[in-house]
Amino acid sequence: MSSPTAAREMASSAIAAAQNLTLERIFSSPDLAGAQPRLLRISPDGKLVTLLRNRPKDRDRYDLWAIDTTTGKERMLVDSLKLGSGAELSEAEKMQRERARIGGTRGIVAYDWAADGKHILVPIDGDLYLAAVDGAVQRLTDTPEGELNATVSPAGGYVSFVRGGNLFVTGLADKVERQLTEGASDTVSWGVAEFVAQEEMDRSTGHWWSPDDSHVAIARVDESPVGIVNRAAIGAEGTKIYPQRYPAAGTPNALVELYVMDPQGKSRVKVDLGDNPDIYLARVNWSKDGRTLYVQRESRDQKRLDLLAVDPATGASRVVLTEAAKSWINLHNNFRALSDGSFLWWSEKTGHGHLYRIAGEQWTALTSGDWEVRDVIGVDEKRGLVTFAGNRETPLEQQIYSVPLKGDGEIRKLGEAGWWNSGVMDGGASRMIVSRSNSEQPAQIYLADRDGKRLRWLSENRIEGAHPMAPYWRDHAKTVFGTIKAKDGTTLYTKMLTPKLEAGKRYPVFMIHYGGPGAGRQVTNMWGGALPQYLVEKGWIVYVVDNRGTPDRGKAFEDHLYHAMGTVEVEDQLAGVEWLKQQAFVDPKRIATYGWSYGGYMTLKLLEKAPGVFAAGVSGAPVSKWELYDTHYTERYLGDPNAADSAYPAANAIAEAGKITDPLLLIHGMADDNVVLEHSTAFMSAMQEQGKPFDLMLYPGQTHRFAGEGPNVHVWRMIEQFLDRVGAAPGSASGN
Repeated sequence: MSSPTAAREMASSAIAAAQNLTLERIFSSPDLAGAQPRLLRISPDGKLVTLLRNRPKDRDRYDLWAIDTTTGKERMLVDSLKLGSGAELSEAEKMQRERARIGGTRGIVAYDWAADGKHILVPIDGDLYLAAVDGAVQRLTDTPEGELNATVSPAGGYVSFVRGGNLFVTGLADKVERQLTEGASDTVSWGVAEFVAQEEMDRSTGHWWSPDDSHVAIARVDESPVGIVNRAAIGAEGTKIYPQRYPAAGTPNALVELYVMDPQGKSRVKVDLGDNPDIYLARVNWSKDGRTLYVQRESRDQKRLDLLAVDPATGASRVVLTEAAKSWINLHNNFRALSDGSFLWWSEKTGHGHLYRIAGEQWTALTSGDWEVRDVIGVDEKRGLVTFAGNRETPLEQQIYSVPLKGDGEIRKLGEAGWWNSGVMDGGASRMIVSRSNSEQPAQIYLADRDGKRLRWLSENRIEGAHPMAPYWRDHAKTVFGTIKAKDGTTLYTKMLTPKLEAGKRYPVFMIHYGGPGAGRQVTNMWGGALPQYLVEKGWIVYVVDNRGTPDRGKAFEDHLYHAMGTVEVEDQLAGVEWLKQQAFVDPKRIATYGWSYGGYMTLKLLEKAPGVFAAGVSGAPVSKWELYDTHYTERYLGDPNAADSAYPAANAIAEAGKITDPLLLIHGMADDNVVLEHSTAFMSAMQEQGKPFDLMLYPGQTHRFAGEGPNVHVWRMIEQFLDRVGAAPGSASGN
């Protein structure tokens, strides 16, 4: 028999479980997914795990925390509210955060360990602080101009940062600040990544220290050839015009040069990047001994990638290896220099992304097969092992593995099946922080040894007791994974969430899609958030298809979109619709389609391709005219828009706008610097010229990623009301 206290707790739990999800609760604090720490790292001495943790009452504000790896004791190292000034960020930092997909976050968004394991560099509100592990904090900068891209040099001798477009270094011993570069202007900057590097190339920095702190490689970016887009950041109380240098497809890129300097500013050597200035500086790395600078140079058409070995004393370079592709080269972050002069490399030369150890002309394959290696997590040269993430068992999951560096041993799986796993290791690859989730469990984090054995939970985050999601768990809809076939017989993965199905009843469908290459996967065994659960509670079936062209299925699967955007991915989504219509529990007249960014583009193309198939479409921040989008992304897949056989007219959503007959809701942030508002205005104009009605909602001050509880609640309330009004929503009259 239970005690009265236990009975009361059970009754309270039952009441809590009866609660229904609301949009207001989904977008308020605390996060329904529970603890959502960012940037987990192990200190150089291995004594602490550090992380950025958001506040229970403010999900968008982060503080720096530390967890003792031995005792598990937690403490806040830096309180962003106590230390921060609240000063408005520079436009450059706002846009960097936007391109890092952390726009709208506040407090501490980055930090960097010093080599001594006792100090941490912490940028807050545009200034730099040096925090000690005992909680003491020292201010390093106090200037009207913000400091960008701050880092601690590998040997711990310096802090480097960009201010006013020039690179500065401060000695951590003498606290003397030195300006290493000069000549910054409205078009010239040093030490930062240019727009396309940040947005499309996964390169967020423009300076790189040698391991012994003796040299720093610095990019000089000249944006004067780049065309100006007068981006109007339209806010609630006025409009600010930003003359943004935006390299639209087919137009000139920034000119990027690379120099090697010493931290005293006494020497400067220009790196030989070749005779053709119209290239991309893709990656920069140093050898273990600091005697060689490795530079990845990508051709403008992205069909060739050269790895250059550079003498830092003279700037002379030679080609070490070349990757070539008929379509495009996918960049990676898996280069690792090894002590003996060899290095790790990732290549899709077999049609799948795998790891190789390269010594001179000899390539030794460490992994192989019809699956994908994603990220190198750590390298243990003493034990001769490399730890990495990949999807050997199924593309629905990501596992952690280890493999011998000699390429002569078995691949060992270190994590548990049934999860999407990722990992971070210390410098010696002796311990690992594992983050994992699946469709039934939000992110969990634990400390593991080098073999993947769990040593301690850092955030078990179980949905029970006081967990924010616990009151809503009773009605949790499980995710069901499945497959369908594309027209060419290719297997496509799907996922579906349904209400409790009643015999003889048909349900409306909310199809969610992204569909684009590079980062377009939606069907994965990861935590999907509360929003799909909310839609299911409202009576929707939520259905998702990963079409041809999305990543992690091999290069041939991706290459379907080469010079063919708006074709096979549309076909595959329509194949999903055909499957839905064959199900007895689906109302074929109430299938709505929704997407954002590339997904918004897909909504437009789907409504154009198949009028009458969908009850309605919702298009958020869509690309409508690819000539307006940036060089690196667009030319990778569609080539040069100025070519005689340009693929752009067919790929665009403008020419066939008049074919849309189904209800359409168009949504866009009015300060978007990624998919600029002109994409929607061009499409709006085309619809108006054709006399085609549509619904529109614009958001003053919002960028590509909407920030704030109110705007996010508003946009989804708008979507709900729109779908109900046109007869597509649960409870509304069937059809439109």
